[in-house]
Amino acid sequence: MQRFLAVLAATFAVQGLAQAQTRELATKGELLDRVAAVVNDGVVLSSELDEQIVAISERLRAQKLDLPPQNVLRQQVLERLVIEQIQMQRADKAGMKIPDEALNNALQEVAQQNHIELSKLPEALAAQGIDYPSYRNSMRKELTLSLLRQRDVLQRISITPREIDQYLEKQKNAPLDGGALNWRKGTELPTFLTDVVMKLKPGEVAEPLRTPTGFHIVRLNETRGVNQQVMVNQVHVRHILMKTNELADDATVRQKLNELRARILKGEDFAGLAHTTSEDPGSASDGGDLGWAGPGSFVPEFESVVAATKENEISEPFKTQYGWHIVQVLGRREFDNTDELKRRHAAEEIRASKADEETELWLRRLRDEAYVELRV
Repeated sequence: MQRFLAVLAATFAVQGLAQAQTRELATKGELLDRVAAVVNDGVVLSSELDEQIVAISERLRAQKLDLPPQNVLRQQVLERLVIEQIQMQRADKAGMKIPDEALNNALQEVAQQNHIELSKLPEALAAQGIDYPSYRNSMRKELTLSLLRQRDVLQRISITPREIDQYLEKQKNAPLDGGALNWRKGTELPTFLTDVVMKLKPGEVAEPLRTPTGFHIVRLNETRGVNQQVMVNQVHVRHILMKTNELADDATVRQKLNELRARILKGEDFAGLAHTTSEDPGSASDGGDLGWAGPGSFVPEFESVVAATKENEISEPFKTQYGWHIVQVLGRREFDNTDELKRRHAAEEIRASKADEETELWLRRLRDEAYVELRV
């Protein structure tokens, strides 16, 4: 017991000495950083906050925009860093990692946009006072947040056919919001704009133009032909799919399909055999019918065989990533895909508008569910 008390007393003495040293360092030492906010089990450092404030302030000055009061700017930037920290914690728990290959591809795109080689990017960034390793980390973080948003928000947005119909109807009757003239024939443009627009390429902005009604700045967004149609070549096919397993290797499955092909050539019904033998759950019940499909609808190996097969012919067995197939081409046609493209574009526009709102709600929910303690 006396030995235990002696050890305990020595322990307290060491701890007391350590605490005294800590107080002395706190009094005489150099302060390296502070915690600006506690976010769940992570923190936002004051150095991070200061760096972001400086960067944003410089950006606003470069754009000749007024800076908000310093206290307001500091609060806004800190809140953004807090929300970013919450998202990164969520991505980390989900095991989201951006591989170096994906990161390098993103950096390659940045280099191409600036018309330089990737190897020259560090030098170009250094000329702007940007540290390349820090830039890589920021890019990786940005890609991670984008992936998280894709999983948690964008993939869950649904769009109904009725919403697309309503959007297209609204577009027909839409006023010229934001100064946009929407689509116009050349003869429908104001006379003073015709010569200006004809000299522009899509994306270009003309010099300010003065008229009796005031000054005009013209930007050409896009051009297209009058009543432009989009025609695509479609093919109508049906197939029978069989997969290998422990009891049936490639040679066995291929032989089975050869036997089915021979039976069909002798007069048996393709659809009936597909219904009873095909292992494609999406088409077996329809007799193997895949409907009309345009370019890019099938994997390259499948499309290659279809392209080489004449109408009503049945291909030899061939293999894709899904298994072994025989395919019959039922017909080919040139199809006016204009309306489909319009509906697809409308769906993309609706999704984009929903994405902003859904992202805002999602971030607000994450913020409300997190533990956050602001310390500045």
